[in-house]
Amino acid sequence: QVQLGEFADIRLTAYPDKLLSARISNIGPILDPNIRTAKVRLELENPGLMRLGMFVTATFHGPHREKYASIPAAAILHLHDREWVYTPAGNGYFRRLEVVSGNMLGDGMQQILRGISPGAQVVSNALDLQHTVSE
Repeated sequence: QVQLGEFADIRLTAYPDKLLSARISNIGPILDPNIRTAKVRLELENPGLMRLGMFVTATFHGPHREKYASIPAAAILHLHDREWVYTPAGNGYFRRLEVVSGNMLGDGMQQILRGISPGAQVVSNALDLQHTVSE
């Protein structure tokens, strides 16, 4: 089973020593029940080797896992079209950091793509912050 955004290795029959990487950009809506196949569109950079009508072999590897931070969605302050979180700065103070959020993960958790590292401490509810904030 493959999903959008997953990666595949591509080998051109004409150039079997060349290995290219592609990402699944579209999966056809029809599954052939007899041979259990569906049309899949892959996108990749063409280094000048590929021509119309060439054959390839694609090897699918599943999702490309990257490590992202996940925090309570309530920890994100939405202010002026930007997203912020508060992190401990020491001595009872907090620092406001800009973040970029990703997908909702369920159970009220939000994926963070940029701005903090996995495992970083944040204030769990940004609106309840009662302390002085240093930027």
